[in-house]
Amino acid sequence: MTQSAAELRRTLGVTDAVVIGLGSMIGAGIFAALGPAAGAAGSGLLLGLAVAAVVAYCNATSSARLAALYPASGGTYVYGRERLGPFWGYLAGWSFVVGKTASCAAMALTVGAYVWPGQAHAVAVAAVVALTAVNYGGIQKSAWLTRVIVAVVLAVLASVVVVCLGSGASEAGRLDVGASGGAGGVLQAAGLLFFAFAGYARIATLGEEVRDPARTIPRAIPLALGITLVVYAAVAVAVLSVLGADALGRAGAPLVEAVRVAGVPGFAPVVRAGAAVAALGSLLALILGVSRTTLAMARDGHLPRVLSAVHPRFQVPHRAEAAVGAVVAVLAATVDVRGAIGFSSFGVLAYYAVANASAWTLGSASRSRSGSSAGSGSGSSAGSTSDAGSGSVARVVPAVGLLGCGVLAFALPAVSVVVGAGVLGVGAVAYGVRQWRAR
Repeated sequence: MTQSAAELRRTLGVTDAVVIGLGSMIGAGIFAALGPAAGAAGSGLLLGLAVAAVVAYCNATSSARLAALYPASGGTYVYGRERLGPFWGYLAGWSFVVGKTASCAAMALTVGAYVWPGQAHAVAVAAVVALTAVNYGGIQKSAWLTRVIVAVVLAVLASVVVVCLGSGASEAGRLDVGASGGAGGVLQAAGLLFFAFAGYARIATLGEEVRDPARTIPRAIPLALGITLVVYAAVAVAVLSVLGADALGRAGAPLVEAVRVAGVPGFAPVVRAGAAVAALGSLLALILGVSRTTLAMARDGHLPRVLSAVHPRFQVPHRAEAAVGAVVAVLAATVDVRGAIGFSSFGVLAYYAVANASAWTLGSASRSRSGSSAGSGSGSSAGSTSDAGSGSVARVVPAVGLLGCGVLAFALPAVSVVVGAGVLGVGAVAYGVRQWRAR
């Protein structure tokens, strides 16, 4: 296989990477996650948002450093493999692919629920097929569509903030950060809200398609995360000031309820349409990320090697994308997996725990890595990144991120923890069996 056929094409700049990150993070989660978070922590959900943002910042920083050194498709699967060993990379990839595949189906069903509730499954399948086709046509087409989606969703969210804060129903007293659920409630809210931040990983998993990754990725990830935090904080404050913690915790569609209480019920259909578009954006980015991690795992034989093929014209992992799309379509057509969000959060936190542990090893490295997985553009700049980030200070951020991931993972509802740990256990057993057979 020639070089051009084996590797993906580097076409994404900083703006494209930031937009893809925003499309992943500013998705359907903000339309739904505020309710469960308020139910867990009351008005302390603002504290939960802050905790989730700190952990997300640590994860983003660790991911950015690693992505600059290992600019290949796969994200933490690659980082864990190179820094900690094959098993830890595999476990990260397993948790990401399984958890995010369930999330893809959940996002597809969210689209169906908002667009045509009576035919949610049919709409979900149609959405998966359409977005898989867009991804198949090349990363630039996906980036262009994501730009449109992000613009629409940001416009809707900005309108919600203006409507809520400009209404007579808004009261600053409802923003009291006292957490009715105590510290445990704040941590559970942080774990639930963290799910909405997790999309910045998509930038790292697309590392093989980014121009000058040693410079682009460390810039794009914190930019996308910072913009998302500002948007989430503004929406949370606006909605909480109108509904209060109790009503927000009971609301099935918090933003729709907020504009209704604010005295503009006619805007509710626009908010619903925005939620559907946001879910489409999340689904688009999720399929991108899962297919790239599938590609990386197939290259190493942890998944069927046939999935490692790259289309000679479009330069995308077309078989991996088609396989992911097919599995998600089947799930969306047959199973209601919206309850899998908690499990997905557990898997994402496990994934980032491996990323932080991998980044922690960079602090003692005098040189950047060497090996076959660094695509073009990593060279000497990667080495300088590693050297500049070495030392005790460089270890603080991944240590805080690793601790935060562990605390938030086990603060999730018990069912999510049990199911998530069970799925990771199944992956570990499958890895052990494969290694035993290879002997």
